[in-house]
Amino acid sequence: MNENNFNAELLNFVYQNSQMGVDTITQLLDIAQEEAFKEHLHAQLKEYRQIHDKAAQMLEANGFNEEGLSAFEKIRTYLMINFQTLSDDSTSHIAEMLMVGSNMGVIDAIKNIRKYKDLAEPDILDLMEHLKKFEENNVERFKKYL
Repeated sequence: MNENNFNAELLNFVYQNSQMGVDTITQLLDIAQEEAFKEHLHAQLKEYRQIHDKAAQMLEANGFNEEGLSAFEKIRTYLMINFQTLSDDSTSHIAEMLMVGSNMGVIDAIKNIRKYKDLAEPDILDLMEHLKKFEENNVERFKKYL
């Protein structure tokens, strides 16, 4: 596999991860009730969109194809959120769900940074690192809503 493939893989991971964040938070904004929590979600959504847009720009600049989430992944996420909030749509429960998702994002980011650290371009690794730090901060910010 050549260097371009490593760069494309890592950028697409960032692209998909941030797309999942955008899709999830957009859906949860319709469910969340507490105003302060919604403001936090809006700020988080803005950051996910910025990371997503940056990944898309970098993919395009490098001549790579964007590999977004499949329709199956989008439907699965939509149904999972609806199912999990059906019996408990409290701020605490939504915060917990988002913390679990962000923790999964952190774990995946660490694995990808290790996997590609000597293979991908530094600016692409920096974007992955930015996403990891953002996810780590999300976990911390949601603790007060538990």
